[in-house]
Amino acid sequence: MSQLSVPARFGATLGRRPAALALLGLAALGLSACANKERPKADLAASQVTTIGVNSYLWRASLDALSFMPLLQADSAGGVVITDWYANPSNPGERMKVTVSILDQDLRADALRIAASRQVAQGGSWVDAPVQAATVQKLEEIILTRARDLRRSAIRD
Repeated sequence: MSQLSVPARFGATLGRRPAALALLGLAALGLSACANKERPKADLAASQVTTIGVNSYLWRASLDALSFMPLLQADSAGGVVITDWYANPSNPGERMKVTVSILDQDLRADALRIAASRQVAQGGSWVDAPVQAATVQKLEEIILTRARDLRRSAIRD
């Protein structure tokens, strides 16, 4: 008969218990090292700079990119820049208006939303006209590149 009695099986379980407790103790000790609240600061110029409510690199880059256009509204807390209508002196029969919204505190491409409006002069009045998608994409690229440059220069300083 190879079947163990209840006390014998219970004793075999007790023999493994110290090993299991030791293993559990080592795991708890290892995890307690992860409980350190402070993390090392590896990035001197963090991508999340929020002294004004939104990412300051995106904010400054937006203002830089749109500096040739008259500003209608600039709300740093809400992250919105709205320009007034701007007509290029070399093409006075066309004008543009741009709205830039910064949606996040991180320096990320999806934290930037740009909307542009375009009008052309017809018969003495302004008529809405479509904006090429490439125009908005190019402006977004200019702002993101400038924001990354500002961040890199902050690391060097």
